[in-house]
Amino acid sequence: MLSFDAVRLTLRAIALGSLIGMGQALAAEAEHALALHGEPRYGPGFEHFDYVNPQAPKGGTLKLANVAASTFDSLHPFILRGTAAEGMGRVFDTLTVQSLDEPFTQYGLIARSIEVADDHSSVRFNLRDTARFHDGEPITADDVAWTFRRLREDGHPRYRAYYADVDRVEVIDPLTVEFHFATTDNAELPLILGQLPVLPAHDWAERDFTATTLTPPLGSGPYRVASVEQGRRIVYERVDDYWAADLPVNRGRYNFDRISYDYYRDGTVALQALKAGEYHLRRENVARNWATAYDTPAVEAGLLKRVEIPHDRPAGMQGFFFNTRRAVFADPAVREALAYAFDFEWTNENLFYGAYDRTRSYFQNSELAATGLPSEAELELLEPYRDQLPERVFTEAYAPPDTTDGSRRANLRRALALLRDAGWAVRDGTLTHTESGQPMAFEILLVSPSFERVVLPFKRNLERLGAEVSVRTVDPTQYQNRMEAFDFDMTVHVAPQSLSPGNEQRDFWSCEAAEISGSRNVAGVCDPVIDELVTAVIDAPDREALVTRTRALDRVLQWHFYAIPNWYIDRFRLAYWDRFGRPADNPPYGLALDSWWVDPERAARVDDR
Repeated sequence: MLSFDAVRLTLRAIALGSLIGMGQALAAEAEHALALHGEPRYGPGFEHFDYVNPQAPKGGTLKLANVAASTFDSLHPFILRGTAAEGMGRVFDTLTVQSLDEPFTQYGLIARSIEVADDHSSVRFNLRDTARFHDGEPITADDVAWTFRRLREDGHPRYRAYYADVDRVEVIDPLTVEFHFATTDNAELPLILGQLPVLPAHDWAERDFTATTLTPPLGSGPYRVASVEQGRRIVYERVDDYWAADLPVNRGRYNFDRISYDYYRDGTVALQALKAGEYHLRRENVARNWATAYDTPAVEAGLLKRVEIPHDRPAGMQGFFFNTRRAVFADPAVREALAYAFDFEWTNENLFYGAYDRTRSYFQNSELAATGLPSEAELELLEPYRDQLPERVFTEAYAPPDTTDGSRRANLRRALALLRDAGWAVRDGTLTHTESGQPMAFEILLVSPSFERVVLPFKRNLERLGAEVSVRTVDPTQYQNRMEAFDFDMTVHVAPQSLSPGNEQRDFWSCEAAEISGSRNVAGVCDPVIDELVTAVIDAPDREALVTRTRALDRVLQWHFYAIPNWYIDRFRLAYWDRFGRPADNPPYGLALDSWWVDPERAARVDDR
C-alpha cells in the first residue's frame, strides 16, 4: 500500500528515474497548493491574491453581452448536446482554483488539502467539512467520484481525453477521495483533477445526465441562476450564504450581486446597445470598431472608458484550418502552397488599422513558442524522428508567407510552383490534379458574417491560382453541428493554449481525437511523431523540459501546415461605462473581472448622464 505524508500533506520532490526510467521528478509543494513546476507564489497563511482588493464592497449589477454567438438552449454545460448559457461556470465550485499570476498553480477550494503518492501513482483530495451545495447538503467524496464518472462516461467527449490517464476513483471516507493513475509519468494529473467541478449526485438521481435542460442546476459556487429567457437573457445572483466566501482564494472576488448576459445576434446592434447603456462592459474584438466606433460624447466626457490591458496569456493559433480528412488537403505541400494566397499585411493595413501582429506559432505570445532554429535540447528530442519529419524542422525557422516587400504576385507564383511539384496543373483556367483529373474545389465555412470581408480577398487570390472556392456562412447551430461532425473543408478556428500545456494537447492533435466527434482536433491531425511529442509534453518533469518539448511540438505542427496563421493581439481591449472600481494591477495571465466592484459615486454619475 502506498504511503502518504499525512503530516505535511505536500507534493514531495522525488526522483522517479528508478521507477519510470525517465529521471522525472516533482518539486515539493506546500500543503495548501500544487504548482506544476516550482513553488506556489502564495504560502499556507496567505490572506488573498495580490490582484484583488480584499475590501471591495459587495453589491450592484454587472450587465454583459454575448455577441455574434449561438443563442443558448441549455443550462447543462457538461455535455455535447445543446448550447449552454454563458457564465454557467460561476454556479459550480471545483476542488481547487487557479491563480492568475502564476503559470499553473492550484489552491484548495472544496479540497482542504492534497496528497500525492510518493511514486506519483495517485492523488488524494481531503475535502473541507464546511463545503456545501446551495441546498445546504454537504459536498462529499461520493459527489466527487460520481461527478468524475459521469463526466468521463456521459459528458462531453473532451473529458475522456482529458482524464485518459486516470485509472479509477476511490472513495476513502466521506471527506476523502483518491484518484489512481494509469501512468506515473503525468505530473499534471493532480492539478487537472483539481479543476474538476463537483456536481450533486443527489440532485441528478432522477434525471438523465445526457439530456439538455433549462431547469436551473443545483451548484455550490458563488452564483446561482436567478432567471432565464431562453436564447435571450440569463441572470445570475450572488449566493448570500456562499460557503466559501471568506476563503483566501475568494476574498475580494465575486463582488456583484447580479450578473446578466443579454444575447445579440448582430455585432453592430450589440455595439449600439453598449453605447446606449443597455449593458456595461464589452471586450472589443473588432479592430475597426476599436479605431472608429467610439467617437461619442460619452467617451469624450470620460463616462464610457476605453482601456487596453496588456497580458502575457498565450494567444494560441487562430487561422484558416484545413480539414486534412479531405483528400484535397491530405498533402502538406498543397497546404503550404495555399498559405501563399493569404495576404496578412494587406488585411492588417486595410481592414484592421494595423492593430495586429502575425501569428507564427501554435503557442504564440509565450516562451513556449518555437522561434529561430532548434536548440540543442530540441534537436536531441527530435533527432530520433528525423526520417519521419520534414528536413526543414531541423534547418529552418518557420515563418508564414508575407508581402512586406510588395511580393503579392511572387507569392502566387511560389504557390503555383509548389502545387505543380505536388501534382497539380492549371488546365483551362482550373487547378486540376494531373493524375485524377479532379479540380481543386473546396468550401470555406464561416459562422460570422463579419469575417467575410477577410475571407473574400483570400478567396480571390485562391481563384487566381485556379482553385474553385466557395464561402458559406451558416447560423451558429448549424456551424456547431458541422464542426462537431468535422463536416467542413476549411474554416476559421482558434486552438487556445495555456502556459502549461498538458493533457488537452491530446484533444487537439492526437490520432485518437481525430476520430472522436466533437473533439478539438479540428484539422484531423494524425501523426505518430506528434502523438509521441504530445506524450512527451504531458510527461515533462520540470518547466525547462516543458518549454523544450512544447517548442519541439510547435515546430512539427508548423512544418506540417495544418493551418494558415491569422493574427493575434497581446492585450485586452475593453469598453465599459465608468461605474466600476477595479484593482490597480491586473494579473498577467487573465482578465480578473471577478475582482471588480460597483463604485456607487461613479455609477451615480453615469446614471445621471
